[in-house]
Amino acid sequence: MQTMGNTNSMFGLKRFSKNKQTPIGSFANNSSHDGIKTIEAVKSCSFSRKADLCIRIITWNMNGKVSYEDLVELLGEDRKFDLLVVGLQEAPKENVAQFLETATSPTHVLLGTAKLQSIHLYLFGPKNSHALVKELKAERHSVGGCGGFIGRKKGAVAIRINYDDIKMVFISCHLSAHAKKVDQRNTELKHIANSLLSRDKRTRDLTVWLGDLNYRIQDASNRPVRSLIHNHLQSVLVSKDQLLQEAERGEIFKGYSEGTLGFKPTYKYNVGSNDYDTSHKVRVPAWTDRILFKIQDTDNIQATLHSYDSIDQIYGSDHKPVKADLCLKWVNN
Repeated sequence: MQTMGNTNSMFGLKRFSKNKQTPIGSFANNSSHDGIKTIEAVKSCSFSRKADLCIRIITWNMNGKVSYEDLVELLGEDRKFDLLVVGLQEAPKENVAQFLETATSPTHVLLGTAKLQSIHLYLFGPKNSHALVKELKAERHSVGGCGGFIGRKKGAVAIRINYDDIKMVFISCHLSAHAKKVDQRNTELKHIANSLLSRDKRTRDLTVWLGDLNYRIQDASNRPVRSLIHNHLQSVLVSKDQLLQEAERGEIFKGYSEGTLGFKPTYKYNVGSNDYDTSHKVRVPAWTDRILFKIQDTDNIQATLHSYDSIDQIYGSDHKPVKADLCLKWVNN
């Protein structure tokens, strides 16, 4: 049996030579970079006033079920951030908005909502923050899926907001499943971008994509993948991630940044546990759930990523939620 110290040869893996890291936590100009820029997060964000705007971003495929306790755990106890963005996929029809508003009510209020069947996006701001909202618009774009079978149509919803003179677009999406549908996911992303982003490219300061993008681990079999994860060596699998591969080819997310994939793949779990799928399908684990960012003018806005991680203590779905903390600061204020 091969030792874990030689795991790269188990798959013929190699790391991306072009996917170089920028200085920790910062977003550099990506114009000369092929693929997604990987950013190592600065730890322990205190949401200090050294930043002009701090945003917590969460994405979660809920698998059609909800509990108030899960949503409280999802939001966490630290509520010092300014904006809270929650993107949900396979959300149930009832109670989600009510539960979220109740859970956030001590500190935040709902500013905007966008929905496309089971794809939801909620934007919260601090109490009495409505005066800072100069523009807010919700949009959606369907890419079909199974024709809305059991209310789980694929596509995306977006909230466009001018908050305290920072113009932002948040997009929550759910793309087609299965490892072989890489080209279809690429096409869906392009259609969504053309529909939701093409009109105002020059007027956005920040664009954020979040959701179940459904990209899988390419050409790797189940047992060795799980063995690597079990031994905390999941970083070996990053070069086999389809999303990063397609970005490296120039197909998707040009100029975007993402935190380091240091957490375990977020799909597919047995509901109610931290164990990967033991059903007859025995899905290969994958980082299906992602958050990506793009700063339009890095000369005027500095962005710092303070965390990028999964929330493993939530057990109500076959996906684990993913959270990112992002703070923005005007360079020339």
